Amino acid sequence: MSDLPEQLVADAGGLAECCDHLTACSVFGFDTEFIGEDSFHPHLCLVQVATAERLFVLDPLAIDDLRPFWEVVADPARVVVVHAGREEIRMCQLGCGRPPGNLFDLQLAAGLVGLGYPIGHGALVAQLLRVQLSKAETLTDWARRPLTPQQVQYAYNDVRYLLPLWRQLSKKLDKLGRADWQAEEVKTLTRRALAEDPSVERWRKLRGIGSLDRKKLAVVRELYAWREAVAERQNRPARTVVRDDLLVEIARRLPQKEKDLSVLRGLPRHDHEGILDAVRRGRAAPPEDWPALPERDNDPPQVALVTSLLMAVLGDLCARSHLTPGLAATTTDVKLLVRARFQKAEPPPESGLTHGWRSRAVLPALLDVLDGRQAVRVHNVRAAAPFTLTGVPAEPPAESA
Repeated sequence: MSDLPEQLVADAGGLAECCDHLTACSVFGFDTEFIGEDSFHPHLCLVQVATAERLFVLDPLAIDDLRPFWEVVADPARVVVVHAGREEIRMCQLGCGRPPGNLFDLQLAAGLVGLGYPIGHGALVAQLLRVQLSKAETLTDWARRPLTPQQVQYAYNDVRYLLPLWRQLSKKLDKLGRADWQAEEVKTLTRRALAEDPSVERWRKLRGIGSLDRKKLAVVRELYAWREAVAERQNRPARTVVRDDLLVEIARRLPQKEKDLSVLRGLPRHDHEGILDAVRRGRAAPPEDWPALPERDNDPPQVALVTSLLMAVLGDLCARSHLTPGLAATTTDVKLLVRARFQKAEPPPESGLTHGWRSRAVLPALLDVLDGRQAVRVHNVRAAAPFTLTGVPAEPPAESA
């Protein structure tokens, strides 16, 4: 890949030529450089593209409309390779109203073949291709023009190895029979990247809501939704509209008039009407629509103890299976499983272990240990997978008196 022709695209004609070339390809890779600190939507500064024959760097600050490129990305007729592609998915959605149609994410694929998750692009290139990428431009200002030769070369190198990585990881996935796992993970990534409120519950991350009752939580939810709408409309970071702590304080006070807001420092006067409307909507919500109070972790000690055991079993299973534990399940996934068994209930749908490939490849082994069908012993403390699971004989039925 070191001697591929390189082309800097800074006008509509060059973009059309690039898109014609991409349309004829069965696979290409791309990456983006953007600045997201000062706006609601990230400010796209650069798009780098790699095919088997050429490398392109597209300059969105010089090209009026990148929609033709995003239309090619959204076309499922060709594989589009990215690394940790959450922002690339969002950029494509913003650019043409659709997400990438046939995405392959290198970071997810690496996790599914046991190379680590999440693993950085540079580390993956070094591990699989034995190439050390320069990090000299990591903190560069991509919005500044003209671009320096060093920036341009860094941009080319950022996508130069996407397709060699894709070829290697695709072979590993095929060998392990996990190509469908990759497709499943990409669907999940796309859904989460595009959710307007990935969890209607993002507001739950605000500090200080633990002391609010359900009615005041309904007010926080409305205030948060109002702030997001204003930030998106004005293309500003949400925190610059109203600070997080002020949202919680407003919900705590339940103001009804503008004078009730005037005592709060740092609250823009021009937002008072919108804030009061949001408070009224929250107060008017019927009790059945009030958010649930956050769950307290009141598990008995044995739930944490058994969860720790199952996490060790999971690590052993992943070592044997060329799978990365961090992608296979979270501690919360496993704790939900243990908590359900403690309560004599079925595995809950909130646990990722109960869906898709995890329910087939990971869940049964954990349930075997959890339900006492398999016993764990240390077989070789020096091994990457040190445990052995052995079947437990069924207890004989009790004799009738």
